[in-house]
Amino acid sequence: MSVSAAPVQTEKPVLIERWRAAWPAALAVWSKYTRLHDARLCTSRLQASQEGLSGSFAMIRLVDQSVVIDLETVRDLHLEDYGVEVLAHEIGHHVLAPGNVTDQFRLLARIRRALPTLERHAPMVANLYTDLFINDRLQRQAGLRMADIYRQLAKAAGQPNAADAAHTSGVWALYLRIYENLWRLDAGSLGSGDAKSLAKRFERLETDAWLGARLIRVYAKDWMRGAGSFATLLLAYLVEDQDALGPLRYLQDTRHAAQGSAPSGGVGIEPDELGDAVHPCEDPLVTGEGETAQASPAQNAKTGPGQGQARDPFEYGEILKAAGVALSDHDMAVRYYRERALPYLVPFPTRVNPESPEPQMEGLEPWDIGDALDDLDWLQSSMVSPRPIPGLTTVRRVYGFEPAREQDRIPVDLDMYVDSSGSMPNPQVNISYMALAGAVIALSALRAGSRVQVTLWSGKNQFMHTKGFVRDENDILRVLTGFYGGATCFPVHRLRDTFAARTSQDRPVHILQISDDGISTLFDNDERGQSGWDITAHALAVGRAGGTMALNLPANWASANNRWQSFDAIKRAQTEQGWDIHAVVQLEDLMAFARAFSQRHYQQGAAPVAGAHP
Repeated sequence: MSVSAAPVQTEKPVLIERWRAAWPAALAVWSKYTRLHDARLCTSRLQASQEGLSGSFAMIRLVDQSVVIDLETVRDLHLEDYGVEVLAHEIGHHVLAPGNVTDQFRLLARIRRALPTLERHAPMVANLYTDLFINDRLQRQAGLRMADIYRQLAKAAGQPNAADAAHTSGVWALYLRIYENLWRLDAGSLGSGDAKSLAKRFERLETDAWLGARLIRVYAKDWMRGAGSFATLLLAYLVEDQDALGPLRYLQDTRHAAQGSAPSGGVGIEPDELGDAVHPCEDPLVTGEGETAQASPAQNAKTGPGQGQARDPFEYGEILKAAGVALSDHDMAVRYYRERALPYLVPFPTRVNPESPEPQMEGLEPWDIGDALDDLDWLQSSMVSPRPIPGLTTVRRVYGFEPAREQDRIPVDLDMYVDSSGSMPNPQVNISYMALAGAVIALSALRAGSRVQVTLWSGKNQFMHTKGFVRDENDILRVLTGFYGGATCFPVHRLRDTFAARTSQDRPVHILQISDDGISTLFDNDERGQSGWDITAHALAVGRAGGTMALNLPANWASANNRWQSFDAIKRAQTEQGWDIHAVVQLEDLMAFARAFSQRHYQQGAAPVAGAHP
């Protein structure tokens, strides 16, 4: 009996297999050396939502360099045959723009600055902007069918026909027209609607589309610099059509790109960022006016006022939210002040192990004529032979040097009290130099091996603190970035209880107060009727490392008359108890104090402070 041949397979492979097979080709579009782990191909919207993808048919994650595809939505949009194109586009976000989390933060910061009152659209605008660079390269250099994808999206979204452009999104129309200019296509050929109808509705559409295409070509090798200009170009269209964005909802593949990442690099304002938000018609590099003789406004801004500036915590938090980072305002503030403090920290301590001056015997070797007579070991030589024969039976000792430990330095722990009364700014909204100075000092102390206790205080019963002396920087920064904004009443019992049980066997502790003239409440009686003066005197004696007060005071505080009772209390603390008083006229001056304090107490090689006031 003969066996019939297997039937020829005529059906197409299932969609997931086709797209899995397209992955190597998509990688090779960029480079044969491109390395990313395989795309996550989800067969249903439910599975895609579990990966964090919703609304669009594709997304990237920068934290693990992933590409996620919703194949169910791909099928609904009739994009099944564009596996290489879609995958190559997503790979482009990892390879070209934004490329990494830090650049995503930088991009969103520039775009937000160019969208006053419409900052919520910054993620979408950033997405459209990076798509332009990627798709232009894939269409022209790789020969992929990117234009066909936009035609299909326009059909799937039910865009109006040629006779009716009244409901077409202006942003969508401008965006497609930019592509048509880049790729030399007829107006309306990508599916935005009738070109004449759109021109009547949007008078500057053709001019703005030409400017947008020019901007993409001019800044192709430095795409970050043109981000603000692109957002400025779209601003007028967003004002009119912010609720009618049409197929743009499918193009949100970088909306949550930074989700799960650890923010870094978004605090500082770049030198050219402030001058980046200019309309392309004012950029001579885009318009072609004086390209060789005149720099663009963004270039001129490199020496402008943005140099060295930093964002407020609120703006920093909004940028993180726009990038998809899901953190509370308090957690964002912790990250903000950690990053702001890093440039001011003392270097990591190093210890040099000197050689011991004590020689250590390592063995014996022959002694011969010509060697120093003092080196000859007669006892060992006679044990070898009773008849000494130089070079044969005579020996000498060989000595070496063994490295020894440097004498241990006892780290000085830090007990820090930071004022959070109504006269102080909220660290989670505006920059608080109190919190920043505290972060610099606390993190420097941790680097030196010290333990830190932080107490944040305001009115009566308004205080929070770490769980004793700790080395957990997150715990410390969470306390420093808290806020009360109430009355002023120092929690004297905190200082009392901290030093009540300490003995001379415990490590020395330096006490640091960061406040203003409200610190005078430190010397009030506690709830038991004990004088604050007695409590502070005992704390300084037990701490054995002195105390410092960094206070926001006027320059003439020391010579002020007696009507300022708080100043009198501070003077008394200085003369009677030895508190080291540092008066700062402006809160910004706290940063200079923080750096000097850290170097004095925690820099390697600094003199020990144990047993003496600083």
